Amino acid sequence: MFNIKKNNFIKLEKSFFFLFLISLVLCSNIAFGSEVGDLMKAGNDYYQRKQYDKAIDTYQKVMQMGYEGVSLYYNLGDAYYREGKIGYAILYFEKAHRLAPGDGDVNHNLAIANTKTVDKINTMPQFFLFQWWESLLAFFTLTGWTYLAYIFYIFLLVSIGLYFFLKRPRFQRYSFFAGLISLVALVITASLLIIKLNRELNIKNAIIIETSVNVKQAPDPTSSDAFVIHEGLKVREEDHVDNWVKIKLQDGKEGWMPQKDLKTI
Repeated sequence: MFNIKKNNFIKLEKSFFFLFLISLVLCSNIAFGSEVGDLMKAGNDYYQRKQYDKAIDTYQKVMQMGYEGVSLYYNLGDAYYREGKIGYAILYFEKAHRLAPGDGDVNHNLAIANTKTVDKINTMPQFFLFQWWESLLAFFTLTGWTYLAYIFYIFLLVSIGLYFFLKRPRFQRYSFFAGLISLVALVITASLLIIKLNRELNIKNAIIIETSVNVKQAPDPTSSDAFVIHEGLKVREEDHVDNWVKIKLQDGKEGWMPQKDLKTI
């Protein structure tokens, strides 16, 4: 009897310990959410009073806490735009676009900010099928494609289960076709997810934040100038050597520039 009661006491003690840990985590999350909400409200108040520099500082504090979100990046981009810092404005509008590619307000402000850039890169028009493909990939974020693939996976499992548990041939036929459609949708969605993930991991785009940058032919300040680019231009990061970044423009030009003069999206 003594041993049984002792074991029960230990289990009860462990249960209280785990409940305490869960409560601690929940309280921390609630406190974190409350602090983020207060800072966002303070930033919005500064913005409404046209104190854009204080709004930016407040939003940056939220970012330093490890938080990211469409509203945060959108508000930061808007505040930087009002301050006349087009490079930073485009940077944060692009960050918001990455999280919510279908957001109309984000896309509208990003388009307006891009009209203020000096560099207008001429690119070859894309074949319409490639345009459709890019639009399809941008329809959801990486998280969105993951959720969609998971939903089709659940539908597939449910269809298989119904096929084996239902006895009527008509219902089995329905569940078979439902499973087939779910399988096709899962394969397509998973393929798009893999492509999207590969791009997220291997393709890094950045925004020029300096007013003007002399791009070099080599990662050396004494190297010859290749071309000049300006604030707000979107480039692709190709390589890194020490504090230098090799960039590629949309028209194919390549060169090296100091890492401090651009920010990765």
